[in-house]
Amino acid sequence: MDQQRGRPVLIEFWDFCRVNSLRTLPYVRGWHERYADAGLRVVSVHAPGFAPGRDEDVVADAVARLGVEHPVALDTELELWTLYGNEGWPARYLFDGDGTLVHYHYGEGAYDETELAIQEQLGLDGDGAPDLIEPVRPTDDPQARIVVPTADQPGAYSGAYEAGEVWAVVSGAGEIGVNGELLAIEHPGAVLLVAHEHHTTATLELDVGDGVTCHATCFMPGLAP
Repeated sequence: MDQQRGRPVLIEFWDFCRVNSLRTLPYVRGWHERYADAGLRVVSVHAPGFAPGRDEDVVADAVARLGVEHPVALDTELELWTLYGNEGWPARYLFDGDGTLVHYHYGEGAYDETELAIQEQLGLDGDGAPDLIEPVRPTDDPQARIVVPTADQPGAYSGAYEAGEVWAVVSGAGEIGVNGELLAIEHPGAVLLVAHEHHTTATLELDVGDGVTCHATCFMPGLAP
């Protein structure tokens, strides 16, 4: 951070296996693309919460696959996580040119607030300020009414749930069965299993094939019906 004096720095703690990190990533990439030339430095800190994220080669492959062009620091032993007193994924911290924390947010959301804070630090706020990034998905709209989903489950889960989306955190290669349909698994990470138009009550039947490990089954919120 001492090499970043004189410009704002956005630090984002993330994990390519965490669905919430993947859902935030388009905004982080967008802020880098929009504001790097104006002086913003974006640094993602990869702090693993699942076993695949502790393999640095696997993380490097994921960074390339996900199109991350800004710097990524590897916090494999969670040393930076501990120094920051961080509390979850994703988490972002915006520092001004003097290294003072001016904005932070835990979890998804508050994208407009973060981008407005970035513009303020770069002197781009006020009349003529760039338009903010549009919501990537309907549930990102600050006015959206969403419903709390079923809690994430360790390992492969089959049974009733309520959610807008269902994801699995996987490693290995092979196939998994999702409600009778086969889904190819080609690399570690989080994979979308089911997507609904809004918050839905349904049943999941998950069958993990040979060569694949399911580390967790994750449920994302959906729009209120």
